[in-house]
Amino acid sequence: MSPSAQSIWKDVEQIRSQAPLIQNITNFVVMNNTANALLALGASPAMVHAPDEVEDFIAIASALVVNIGTLDPNFVTGMRLAMKRAKLLKKPIVFDPVGVGATPYRNQVSRALLDLAAPTIIRGNASEIMALAGLNAQTKGVDSTHGSEAALDSARQLSRHFGGVVVISGADDYVVYQDRVAVIGNGHPLMTKVTGMGCTATALIGAFVAVNPDAFQAAVHGMCVMGIAGELAARKTPSPGSLQVSFLDTLYQLTADQIQKTVKLTNQ
Repeated sequence: MSPSAQSIWKDVEQIRSQAPLIQNITNFVVMNNTANALLALGASPAMVHAPDEVEDFIAIASALVVNIGTLDPNFVTGMRLAMKRAKLLKKPIVFDPVGVGATPYRNQVSRALLDLAAPTIIRGNASEIMALAGLNAQTKGVDSTHGSEAALDSARQLSRHFGGVVVISGADDYVVYQDRVAVIGNGHPLMTKVTGMGCTATALIGAFVAVNPDAFQAAVHGMCVMGIAGELAARKTPSPGSLQVSFLDTLYQLTADQIQKTVKLTNQ
């Protein structure tokens, strides 16, 4: 079934009623942002990365989110253990290759993690997706130097190789599963002035895939809600500082009517 405003709202209700526990091994820059966004949506965040407990924790979590933004050996060990355990327990894994392509170490870690446990969903900007697929993409830190549409072939390649869903974030967001593509036109340029919005999208996708076994739908729903909340929040404020607060409030108060009236979703 193709994603729609109705299916998005159904998943939002599921998240609010179930409060799925989402284990995040994420970067220091965004821990507070992503935890608060998951709480506002209705999920239960856990920022658990210590190697001594990640395997035990994934056993009680509903999904695992892995974000390589601020790498160090301890984090990498935790990621490896958690992803291996999640694969064994058949828990969904959402992977965010922040800044991949920027350094050999980041590339090496990304490839090793993907080879260890194929993610259910990968989300990155166009440059990250292209770099992950092995193309000659140049990244500028965590910022994309390519438009999202430019990475479609790379996303299809990754989807076929790993068997999962690939999300390309940008002015328009693309969700790819092999030959299926959904395009989401929601969002606002002001969101690019707030750090960690991409990482927040990844975390929200983790909540959606925790309640929806259809990973393609879950990824589309997460990106739609992210874009809608950002778009509605930007209508209330002209500044990035207040946008962060408005975004969380909008997520918390989001209604079916707002989704129906605001969503810009095309299933190709």
